[in-house]
Amino acid sequence: MESTIIFDPLVPAPVFWALIAAAAAFLALAAWRRLSGALLRALALGALLMAIGNPSVQSEEREPLTDIVIAVIDETASQRISDRADQTAEALAAIESEIAALENTELRVTTVTDAEGDGGSLVLSALADVMAEEPRARLAGAILVTDGQVHDIERAPELPAPLHVLQTGREEDWDRRLIVQNAPAFAILGEPVTLTLEIEDQGAVPESVGATASLEISIDGAEPETFDVPVGQPLELPVTLPHGGLNVLQFTVPAAESELTDRNNSAVVQINGVRDRLRVLLVSGAPHPGERTWRNLLKSDSSVDLVHFTILRPPEKQDGVPVNELSLIAFPTRELFLEKVDEFDLIIFDRYKRRGILPSIYLDNVRDYVERGGAVLIAAGPDFATASSIYRSPLGDIVPAAPTSRVIEDPFLPEITDLGNRHPVTEGLAAFSPLAQTAEEGDAPWGRWLRLVDVTAERGQTVMAGSDERPLLVLDRVGEGRVALMASDHAWLWSRGYEGGGPQLELLRRLAHWMMKEPQLEEEALTVAAEGQTMTITRRTLDETVPEVELTGPNGETLSLTLAESAPGRFTAEYEAPEIGLYRLVNGEEEAVIALGPAAPREFVQTIASAEVLDPLVDATRGGVLPIEAGAPDIRQVRPGRPAAGRGWIGITPREAFLTADITVRPVLPAWLFLLIAATLAIGAWLWEGRRARAVQGGA
Repeated sequence: MESTIIFDPLVPAPVFWALIAAAAAFLALAAWRRLSGALLRALALGALLMAIGNPSVQSEEREPLTDIVIAVIDETASQRISDRADQTAEALAAIESEIAALENTELRVTTVTDAEGDGGSLVLSALADVMAEEPRARLAGAILVTDGQVHDIERAPELPAPLHVLQTGREEDWDRRLIVQNAPAFAILGEPVTLTLEIEDQGAVPESVGATASLEISIDGAEPETFDVPVGQPLELPVTLPHGGLNVLQFTVPAAESELTDRNNSAVVQINGVRDRLRVLLVSGAPHPGERTWRNLLKSDSSVDLVHFTILRPPEKQDGVPVNELSLIAFPTRELFLEKVDEFDLIIFDRYKRRGILPSIYLDNVRDYVERGGAVLIAAGPDFATASSIYRSPLGDIVPAAPTSRVIEDPFLPEITDLGNRHPVTEGLAAFSPLAQTAEEGDAPWGRWLRLVDVTAERGQTVMAGSDERPLLVLDRVGEGRVALMASDHAWLWSRGYEGGGPQLELLRRLAHWMMKEPQLEEEALTVAAEGQTMTITRRTLDETVPEVELTGPNGETLSLTLAESAPGRFTAEYEAPEIGLYRLVNGEEEAVIALGPAAPREFVQTIASAEVLDPLVDATRGGVLPIEAGAPDIRQVRPGRPAAGRGWIGITPREAFLTADITVRPVLPAWLFLLIAATLAIGAWLWEGRRARAVQGGA
């Protein structure tokens, strides 16, 4: 019970204060003139003013409230290193025991897990959220059980009580991490790009740890190469990308003895390889309607450097034209086909036949060029079926189909084979046809062609067929390079819009990219894309079934995922990753890696326990930082403003908060009694003054 005196004047407050001022002035005058009875008159005025002020006694019935202590338990990834989880559990048990032994004190416990994405440890945000739910008047203290690696210091709340940190970790902890300081998002193929790496040691590094470390470098999951590099020094690493598209570079430092974790020993850099220019050599055996179509298609792409070699006048032609009027400059066939053939990304033979212009040694060099990694596309015309066919040259060793000496001149509709429906070069090709938007179900997806060279596929993959399922487009791998044979010279009809036309540009683009070994056009590939922490795994294959995908997470755990066929030749699966980091996928001979967030998450940038970031907050509230390694501290009650931490103990400040259950208001005295007292005092003053006056007269 708590009682106080309150006033509720019967007149407006200004009037009441004016009456007090007038009474004070009257009393001052009486005292100055030394009037008799002034004291009694003063008491009478006071009683009258008390009556007007209407004093009352307010009594409150209070229920005491418990003090609240907040404990924030950090259970993020860095707290699962070494034995920190056990230290955290021991500290929490000690806190609960100590608080339970204190009178009138409650404990609020909240845990913090890894923030979404790469947000890190949001310990102070959790503390602010709990404080928002509790009355500040009851907060007696806050305890953070953490390794000190928090990433939301700007969210620190204003604390009315001591803040303490119970720090996990051990004094002898040390760790090694790999830092990628500089990595471009894209690079030009064939040109080196420089990456800057550094291997950093943190904490109490043992003397036995050397000044160098092994660095393993792997591209697209291939067998890694190992190098010895210095520790603690920036390393500039020149890298030349092996192919266009996404190149995944993985850098790994093997775990050293007794280091805290190897989660930050790896880094993944994804660089898009782009071609500066696609150099194409187009060799046309004779002028024909499709020649200009090939030329226009290639010249329309600004990223293509085209060299076009057309045989306008065969050697056997004799018409009496002087040689000096035939050409100003001889075509540099030797330079192109012997000295600079490796500078071309793609060579196209369009209706070419043997005429003695390109000696066998030139064609033999082109064959070697393919085996070394080059690409050749043959668009066969009627001459492909004759004795002068390019098939009967050294190139015949790499051509995947042999001519039967028959040329079919009947119109036919090019069709995608069952294998072609699964091959990325021809998969879904009909959607790019000009007729795709207007064709009804059952209609032809594109126009017909009028000539087909009959060939027999000896190897490779037949992805398009002509009349009676005869091979039309055959693809093959030769050594390190690739060869494509188009058994017709009428693809240009699609570009001219014959019977609605067809997707010649898209077909040529896909052919070129497949022959350039672009990963998106590989028929056997394992790819993975991520949105947030949801991975979409895609396995492209020419087979009808695929095995399960073996997925290895950043913590080393492995699981198997079943792929379902989503389209011909395409099997997919989705997986919600439990944490960010580096994931490795294996499916048969295909491998892939992906980094969700950074390969070394924010939690593992600094793994050595330290409360340096939290020190200013702790000092401002006179709290303390105590290592759990030294033992769980005692919890004491201290007065506000006093130091709240010492050796082996931390303090909380009792708040003595309460809840008002009832309020009672009653007058100090009835108003009539105040008036009676005032009247009595006034009469007494009058009598006293009259008596003094008679006494003065009698004495006179």
